[in-house]
Amino acid sequence: MPLRPGAVFRKFALLRGGGSRLAKGKQLTQHSIISAMLTPRAAICGAALALLGACASPDPALTRGTPFDPFEASNRINHENTKRVDRRVLRPLAEAYSAAMPDPAETGISNFATNISLPGAMVNNALQGNGVGMTSDFYRFLVNTTLGIGGFIDVASKMGMPARTDADFGQTLYTWGVNEGPYIELPLLGPSTSRAAAGRVVDWFTNPLYYFIEEPEIYYVAGARGARALTGRGLYSESINSVLYDSADSYAATRSYYLQNRRYKIGNRGSDAYLDPYDADQNSPAAPAGTPAVSADFEDPYDQ
Repeated sequence: MPLRPGAVFRKFALLRGGGSRLAKGKQLTQHSIISAMLTPRAAICGAALALLGACASPDPALTRGTPFDPFEASNRINHENTKRVDRRVLRPLAEAYSAAMPDPAETGISNFATNISLPGAMVNNALQGNGVGMTSDFYRFLVNTTLGIGGFIDVASKMGMPARTDADFGQTLYTWGVNEGPYIELPLLGPSTSRAAAGRVVDWFTNPLYYFIEEPEIYYVAGARGARALTGRGLYSESINSVLYDSADSYAATRSYYLQNRRYKIGNRGSDAYLDPYDADQNSPAAPAGTPAVSADFEDPYDQ
């Protein structure tokens, strides 16, 4: 009958005079020693290999000929609900806000909200290893906070300083090699991808300034961010209305415009991952009447 490894090890220990009893009456076996040494290393190596495999695998959202939209059925439902909210609440509210607020006041509040967001962009630039972007955002924040009266006046732009980077954690995940993931339409928040949505959640916690602003001042910041969203909805009203209400398929148009704009923003400018059905310059049928051409200047009204 063959001896088990544990029995051989115990007999060898007795012959060498090591004693038959260990602390608390427990005996070490060869198996336990090897397991104790290898288990942590195996776990670390396995996690590292899994991470490298995820980063090295091709992004299905960019290697297919059509948008990666496995949740299209539910996305379309969310899109229609968002359109209802926009038609009944957001669009009228943005129009009323822009009409009631003097232009300098509206611009100042938007500038303030943008300036408050810069520390979060600095953190993401640091996580991305973008020292130039982090430095330029820092000096922009410093100048606008001091000379611009808390950021209400965009002195940095008037001085010709570099534009803000608008770095977010979704971009950070892209820099780290995380795939774009499927397209998703967030309820009330509009178009996104799984990577951008995850980054959006993390961005709630990456701005160090929010940890030092106490009540009730933090509510003023939230109000300024909401006002900036209304300003953006009013500023791009013509383009947004054309996409949402004049397109033959507003869901497909929104998805196309969002993905192109988002990929341009994170630096994936050369991607021809899919053909825009509304872009006549890509050997596709002519765009429906009233549909604007794709532009890098198009901004997501919900990404404020």
